[in-house]
Amino acid sequence: MAETENNSAARRPIRSFVRREGRLTPGQKRAFESLWPRWGLDFQTEPLALAAIFGNAHPVYLEIGFGNGESLAEMARRHPERNYLGVEVHTPGLGHLLLKLEEFGCTNVRVIRHDAVEVLRHMLPAASLEAVYLFFPDPWQKKRHHKRRILQASLVEELARVIRPGGHLHAATDWQDYAKHMLDVLSADSERFRNPAGPGNFAPRPDSRPLTKFERRGQRLGHGVWDLIFHRHT
Repeated sequence: MAETENNSAARRPIRSFVRREGRLTPGQKRAFESLWPRWGLDFQTEPLALAAIFGNAHPVYLEIGFGNGESLAEMARRHPERNYLGVEVHTPGLGHLLLKLEEFGCTNVRVIRHDAVEVLRHMLPAASLEAVYLFFPDPWQKKRHHKRRILQASLVEELARVIRPGGHLHAATDWQDYAKHMLDVLSADSERFRNPAGPGNFAPRPDSRPLTKFERRGQRLGHGVWDLIFHRHT
């Protein structure tokens, strides 16, 4: 029995997140009951027909781990000519985003409550995305937890598959050590991604990335933020 349990543990995938259900506010609870059918997508093991889901052939932008969804909702409000997919496992954050989408009247967003790695692997066709956003993922500060960081070589493989040639990945973090890790991992795949800022350089923060309350608070405290933008080779 012990050997079987050990084998099962060895096969269990390393998660880059801890599923935190949290407590829903009454508004968030209502959002799941009444708004999820409008904006939510259930996980499936077949590739999505994105043009059919959105009702148009606009370019699709994916945000992995959107937190409370403020950046995603703001980008969707600014750019109705784009389609957005959001993936998150934190239930209150999903509820908050649904309420924001209702407030803004956005029709160009769909959200998925599932592990982003499995969504990339199963639900997204090759070269189907214009860009992927990875803003302020969990840095897993302790060295023994670095293997849990979501941006690893295996994820870059999936990103290279789903981002169309000429598209890009935009990541940001307020942890300098994680920023260096991201830079090293992405730079290692020079055959498929290039750094327009130059080898070993971070990108200036583009205006297209909305400032979050979290980031503004960090700026007041003197925290740095590092942006990385890597283009998919054509």
